Amino acid sequence: MNAQLIILSIVEILLVAAVLVYYLLRIAASLRRSSVLLGKVAFGVRAIETQCNVIGPAVLTVNDQLGGIADAFADLTHLADTRAAEAAVAAGSS
Repeated sequence: MNAQLIILSIVEILLVAAVLVYYLLRIAASLRRSSVLLGKVAFGVRAIETQCNVIGPAVLTVNDQLGGIADAFADLTHLADTRAAEAAVAAGSS
């Protein structure tokens, strides 16, 4: 009876170890696939970064030009307000 219990305990331990090894191998395979996919993502991000390096200096140039345009519109708005006030005064006096 004791021999049978010992043998069954050893078989149970071996089964638990086999199942553990099986799942650890599945987890390792999944991590390898994830590593490959993350490598591809990192490569794509580096490519995007390289292509977007040109945008920074161009944005500064566009921003400077838009600042000049905004100043010109401010002057134009002031001039239009002045002309509108003159036209209102002229219309009121006639």
